[in-house]
Amino acid sequence: MTDLVLSETRDRVAILTLNRPDKLNALNYALIDRLLALLDQIETDDGVRAVILTGAGERAFSAGADIREFSSSVTEGTDAALRDFVMRGQRLTARLEAFRKPVIAAVNGLAFGGGCEITEAVPLAIASDRALFAKPEIKLAMPPTFGGTQRLPRLAGRKRALELLLTGDAFSPARALELGLVNQVVPHARLMQAALDLARRIIGHSQAAVASILAAVTRGINQSIAEGLLVEADQFARVAPTADLREGLDAWIERRQPAYDGSRTHRPTEAGAPGSAPGRNQLLTTLL
Repeated sequence: MTDLVLSETRDRVAILTLNRPDKLNALNYALIDRLLALLDQIETDDGVRAVILTGAGERAFSAGADIREFSSSVTEGTDAALRDFVMRGQRLTARLEAFRKPVIAAVNGLAFGGGCEITEAVPLAIASDRALFAKPEIKLAMPPTFGGTQRLPRLAGRKRALELLLTGDAFSPARALELGLVNQVVPHARLMQAALDLARRIIGHSQAAVASILAAVTRGINQSIAEGLLVEADQFARVAPTADLREGLDAWIERRQPAYDGSRTHRPTEAGAPGSAPGRNQLLTTLL
C-alpha cells in the first residue's frame, strides 16, 4: 500500500510529502491521520529540529479536502460530518500552528481549500512561482472548515480575506506574498533548496529559544498586548534556567560562535535569580 505521507530526514530537517499526486494530494481522512501521527513522532525526536511540508508531483501542494469522502460524511448527517471532517481538519491545522518545532510549507503547486488552510496555519511558507492559491469552498455552498475563516483575516485583513472567501477566486503566489500568506516566492526549481536553506538558518540557533518564540507568537498574537506580554515573559522564564541561554550569553561576551547543547539545565541557586520560581513570579506580578 502506498504511504500517504512520505517521510525523510536531511540534516535534522524532516521532509513530509503529501503523497496522493493522482488526486492532487487531496486530504482524505487517512492522509490527515497519517500526517498527525508523523507530527507526534517528530515532536519528540531530538534528531529533528524543523519540518518541511510539501506535495508529491508537479501539479499540487494540496487541492484541498477529498470531496467524495466528505460528501459521504455529509450524507450520514451533520454530526458525522463535524466529527469526521471538520474536527479532523481543524485538529490538523491547529497542530501545525502550535507545533514546537518550525514547520515550513514548500508550496509546489495548487494550494486550494484545505491546502491553503495548511499554508495559513504553518508558521512559515515558501511558494513556487508555479503555485496557485484559492478559497473555493463557497463554490460548494459552504464556508471553509479547517480554520480558513479565522486565520486568513488575521493574516491578510478582514476585507481582503472576505473578497477571497466570498468569490472563491484563485490568486497568484505574488498575491499570496502581498497578503502575508507566504514568506517568499522562488523559481520552481529552487523551491526545496530555499525551504532547506530557511530551515538551516533557524536550526543553528538554540532549540529552546526557537520553541519559546514559536509558542510566544502563536499564543500571544490573538490576545491583547498586555496579555501577550505575559506570555512573552513566561516564555523567557522557561528558557532562563537553560544551559543554552548561558552559552549564548558567554559566546557573545567572548566573541565566538555558540555551541548549543539544549539538553542540560543551568539551575541558579540564589533566591530570585532568573528562572527560579520567586524570580519568575516576581516578573509576572510586576507585569500584571
